[in-house]
Amino acid sequence: MNAYINSVLENVKKKHSDEPEFVQTVEEVFSSIEPVIDAHPEYEKADLLNRMVEPERMFTFRVCWQDDNGGWHTNIGYRCQFNGAIGPYKGGLRFQANVCPSIIKFLGFEQTFKNALTGLPMGGGKGGSDFDPAGKSDAEILRFCQSYMTALYRYIGPDIDVPAGDMGVGGREIGYLFGQYRRLKGTYEPGVLTGKGQTYGGSLIRPEATGFGAVYYLNEVLAHEKETISGKTIACAGFGNVTWGIAKKAAQLGAKVVTLSGPDGYIYDPDGVVTPEKIDYLVEMRASGRNRVQDYADKFGVEFHAGEKPWGVKADIIMPSAMQNDVKMESAEKIAANGVKYYIEVANMPTTNDALAFLMKQPGMIVAPSKAVNAGGVGVSGLEMSQNSERLRWTSEEVDEQLHRMMKTIHDMSAEAAAEYGLGYNLVAGANIAGFKKVAEAMMEQGVF
Repeated sequence: MNAYINSVLENVKKKHSDEPEFVQTVEEVFSSIEPVIDAHPEYEKADLLNRMVEPERMFTFRVCWQDDNGGWHTNIGYRCQFNGAIGPYKGGLRFQANVCPSIIKFLGFEQTFKNALTGLPMGGGKGGSDFDPAGKSDAEILRFCQSYMTALYRYIGPDIDVPAGDMGVGGREIGYLFGQYRRLKGTYEPGVLTGKGQTYGGSLIRPEATGFGAVYYLNEVLAHEKETISGKTIACAGFGNVTWGIAKKAAQLGAKVVTLSGPDGYIYDPDGVVTPEKIDYLVEMRASGRNRVQDYADKFGVEFHAGEKPWGVKADIIMPSAMQNDVKMESAEKIAANGVKYYIEVANMPTTNDALAFLMKQPGMIVAPSKAVNAGGVGVSGLEMSQNSERLRWTSEEVDEQLHRMMKTIHDMSAEAAAEYGLGYNLVAGANIAGFKKVAEAMMEQGVF
């Protein structure tokens, strides 16, 4: 590897030794960009990489809230405004007990390159809290969201930083956050948050966008291999918005999702999550707050495997769509042993670096990276920002058409970037290179700061 890249990586490992997720994603991106650095000695002269791996700003704040019994609780809130070279910081808020600086930084770094791939003017950011909404009442979640926004609102805005939803932050939470922002600012700025409800500036197709976009990207990969999605089986994880969108679009196109997972284990449905009743039940499961995938097995009489992950199931396509580092080496070996051809990452960094490298070496296997595959969600968030700024209202068909076109462009530019540097059809390297080049060029053109 290039000596300059190596020196930056060593610096990152030393400075961020207690932030493994962040170190992991930096290593993954930098593993692909050596040919770009070799072709641009001015990047080393300006020490671009050391600038790129540090957030422009990151802050924490306390979030105090009262439960329904009158007890007080204090959580930590975060916002990482990682890179604004291309546009306002853009990225979701995650409310989950395991949220910590390492996770927020890794998500912000990854978001920077993902947003660059969309072609829209959006920088990278991420935020959230170690607050766990599971088991909380609506009133408790309302009070938490209001307290969180009271600390955050001074630092965001339509032309500054535009948060959205992520794990633990859906339409309900976005509504509570937006209401508090409006109350504090005394103005109506719909462009300050995306993922909003239809009654106050939200975009059609946004809840389905990440899942729909992942399937559109998958279609481009299949077309490259002269195959179609019809008749294919897909192993997914989770049962939230992303997996729901994948199941819904896959069923429309003649494929079927056969696995779902949760903290309690996974289900295997050989007939597929294809009927309206099954697809709609995912929404019901999510809204219940129980966070149990076994509920699906109980309702539809399918297999439930307690405490296990679905990556040993034989399927045509693997689409990990739940958590970071969900697929470790043991799971990767099972996937390879099953002769899977298509490994399509959907969740943010769902594969450990060693497992990803192992899968990429498997003869005939095609691996697609999450920063490209799941970009449809933030892409439609960008479209929501455009609709808000211009007071437009696009139809579902218009948004879906733009999403479809965007995912084709992301696939094509990733493939072209890999080919330009003699890497063949390497979608992982291609996405890293394409995103990196756009961010790097913008930073260089704006000068060292």
